[in-house]
Amino acid sequence: MNAAGKIVVGVDGSESAVRAVRWAAEESVAHGLGLRIVHGFSPMASYYGGGLPAPQYVMDELAAEGERLLSTAAQAAREVVGAAAESLVTTEMRVEAPIPLMIDLSKAARMLVLGSSGRGGFAGMMVGSTTVSSAAHAACPVVVVRADEESGTVPGTGPVIAGVDGGPAGEHVLAAAFDEASWRKAPLTVVHTWSDAEYVPPMFAGRPAGDWGPVEDEQRRLLAENLTGWQQKYPDVAVEQVIARDRPRHQLLERAEGARLVVVGSRGRGGFRGMLLGSTSQALIHHAPCPVMVVRTGAGAGKP
Repeated sequence: MNAAGKIVVGVDGSESAVRAVRWAAEESVAHGLGLRIVHGFSPMASYYGGGLPAPQYVMDELAAEGERLLSTAAQAAREVVGAAAESLVTTEMRVEAPIPLMIDLSKAARMLVLGSSGRGGFAGMMVGSTTVSSAAHAACPVVVVRADEESGTVPGTGPVIAGVDGGPAGEHVLAAAFDEASWRKAPLTVVHTWSDAEYVPPMFAGRPAGDWGPVEDEQRRLLAENLTGWQQKYPDVAVEQVIARDRPRHQLLERAEGARLVVVGSRGRGGFRGMLLGSTSQALIHHAPCPVMVVRTGAGAGKP
């Protein structure tokens, strides 16, 4: 099945997956894109201990369960898109492990959408392994649909928040954030944390405490310059610029309260080679009270 240019949402029967389907359906209508609801289960599920294959009825039961949860998810999506747009919604089931399936589909998708926790997660895990791995390796933006912990609702109002750190990867984040803010007719807050306890640029390492005024002015000027082209391309988006000498995740988690979406890169300025995700994106997909879009910024990311 072809998922080119579509919004792809992975489902596993969990409550958070259904929430992700509804969010993805709203995106589908707003962008006029097809919505492909996908479920995958691993062939390893058909084996007993010692590598002996399970009876066929085990695979049949897994397939029947997959069809059932796909039907439930499709119904939830159609309730959002309405009768006029039902043709946007399609489903697909594959006998394939969820992580490689999601990563494969991301190569042609416009966006990959996942719930914040999986049905098969271990006790105490806040985000499922499929979600973390997909956010780290997908070829397209990945949205982890998080909700307010008390109400269980996904925010539909408030600004879009973009976290940038002054590096070239920030262009990918800004491209996605401006696009999302524009179609939502939402304001955009661009947060640039230019120094913190975890990362101090070498040229600033010997600066006396409290002598940061000129540095802050320079960082503000650089951010304004970086935003000029995007503001010309999206004149309809009202932009607030925030400069802070603070931990990125602290600023972004604080501003995520009351936001409708946070957009960050998959790797931060201080990321180590081989890390699945930067510490900031990890913190957000575990703790943010709103959906988080993780944009591919490492090796293999295309031009914004």
